[in-house]
Formats: sequence, structure tokens, C-alpha cells
Amino acid sequence: MSKDAREWVWEHSSSRGTARLVLLSIADRVPDEQCVAWASIASLMQRTNASRNAVRGALTTLAASGELETLDTFIGPQRSTVYRLPRTAAQLAKAAAATEDDPGAIVEPPAASDPVPELDGKRLRRHGIWPRDGSESDPRRQNPTGSESAPSRQNPTPRRVGSRPPEGSETDPQNRSEPKVNRRYSSSGAAAVTSAGEWQAGPDTHAWARQQGHLERLGEQGLATADMKWRVHRADFGPRTAGAWAADWRSWIAREHNPTPSRPNLHAMPGQDPSPAGGLTRTQAHIAALRAALDEPNGVAPR
Repeated sequence: MSKDAREWVWEHSSSRGTARLVLLSIADRVPDEQCVAWASIASLMQRTNASRNAVRGALTTLAASGELETLDTFIGPQRSTVYRLPRTAAQLAKAAAATEDDPGAIVEPPAASDPVPELDGKRLRRHGIWPRDGSESDPRRQNPTGSESAPSRQNPTPRRVGSRPPEGSETDPQNRSEPKVNRRYSSSGAAAVTSAGEWQAGPDTHAWARQQGHLERLGEQGLATADMKWRVHRADFGPRTAGAWAADWRSWIAREHNPTPSRPNLHAMPGQDPSPAGGLTRTQAHIAALRAALDEPNGVAPR
């Protein structure tokens, strides 16, 4: 019977794009001439390779066209939604009536005025479809075939205000798999955060150092030393995102100078106390360091 339902969709349905794929997926599950089938959003997403919003938009479009009906008074295996193709059921009933006496009779094309047959609830129970007000513990309501197309709906996703897709959307993006992120330090899972010691400078960071001239100015060894000092100074900082560490690292490298007698090391690691260069006193060395930071000439002469 699913073959007849699919043929009706191929030959007479006005649906397009994602809506047509969704209707074909439901028609493929029709067990008899009542044209009733159950399906979950997740299974339709898997069969059509479309996003959740695209599937929901397609269901809204099909309901508006009258080619698909949601039977809210029934429920399928594992609390899945029950749908009916009313126009398909009307056409099959008309074809059965026309060919009952004359198997070779020509069946007229489907029309909107064709009556839709009434549902037989007892026949629906054979396929795991029960009235919604029925017993929830009835063992016969479990999936009799164990089909993978009916995933568990114990924790359905709550609807969000403003997330309803526009009707008739046929260009919705397909479902994309999001990469897993490090949620070690994140309570909400919105963004991955790490410590300064765990953060690693990527190729884009090294490309920035090369483009800005810092690699040529400091050299490979100088850049590695500056990176080590940055990690020591940031060891006690709280966890941050990779973008925040990258911005802080670039700021540090941009301020880093090669240690020379005329330009003291302004970013020495904690615990280091470099001796004054050139015979300067501690006060004179500090003044020279401040002037070096301001790119001013050193006006303090050695004694």
C-alpha cells in the first residue's frame, strides 16, 4: 500500500523541495488504504538529510496545502507523531469504488471535493497507533518492528519563541554536524576555555607574527623565549577562551624587546633580577628602562 501512496505523491502532489521529500518519507510508511503513518522529527531529518527547522517548515507547508494532516488524537510507538495523507486516502477510496465492479474502469483524476474516508481506530492499533487518551502502559503500543526510524522521544526539545520557520521555505540549509568542543572549564558549554599553559599558538598566530615583522625582529629563539615568559606570567590567570588568549599573546609579543645593554628586559620572568648593565645603579637602570619603553634616548651616562 505504501507503493500506491508514493505514486500519488509523485504524480499528483504539488509539493516541492524539502516538503516533497518529507511527504514521500511519510508515504513510504503507509501500511494500508487509510494512509496513516507515524514518524518523528528526528527520523524525517535522517531520511531527508534536512535540518530540524527545514523539516518543521515542510510539515507546515504540507498542512497548509491540505496534502498532510496531523492526527493529534492519536499517538504512535515511542510517542511519535501520527500523520495522514487525506487526499491520497480519498483517491484510493475512489479508485477502489470505481474498480469494484469493473476492474478495467478508468478512474477520474483526484479532486479536492473527493470525500475522505473515516478512520478505523481498531485497524490503526495493528500498526502501533493508539488513541492519545489510551493506556500509556499497554505493551502493544511499543514499536512492533523495532524500526530505527522511531527514536526515543522521552525528552522532546521544548519549543522556542520565534524559532518557527517561515512557511513555504524551500531553501533551508541542510543539517550540519557541529564539531565537539572542550567543555572542561565551561559550565554552559557555549565556548571552550583553557588555561594559558594548555593554549597553543596555531599556524594563524605564527603567520601574524611573521606578517607583523615580530619573527624577523625577535628571531625564532627570541619568539620562543617570549612565548615561554608569557606562559609564566599568565600561569595564575583564570581560564579563558582560545580567542582571548591569542589576543593577549599577540599584545605581549608586540611589546617584547630583545634584551640589550641599552634596552633592558622589561618582561623578565618572575624571580629574575637582572643586574644593572653598564655599571648603572638600580635607580638609573629603572629610569633607563622607562625611557626605553617610551623609545626615548638614554640620557644617563655610566659613572
